[in-house]
Amino acid sequence: MHTPTLRDRLRPLELLSLSAVIGVFTGLVILFTTREWWLAGIGFGVAFILAIMTIALLALSAKPNADELDDLDEQDRAAH
Repeated sequence: MHTPTLRDRLRPLELLSLSAVIGVFTGLVILFTTREWWLAGIGFGVAFILAIMTIALLALSAKPNADELDDLDEQDRAAH
């Protein structure tokens, strides 16, 4: 079994940071338009959660390539 690369280990951090950027953008737009901190916080939270869910669903719909299928078979054989 091989160790994951740095890119593989940082992928969740990339997805969370992308969701955070979307949430901050939404929160700032709401803050500048309404001048209400609590409403901007709610907007940030909703946008952050929706972005995470959307990215996760898109990641689940991606079809694994041949290398990934080989790696999954290898892991199955190692587990038995």
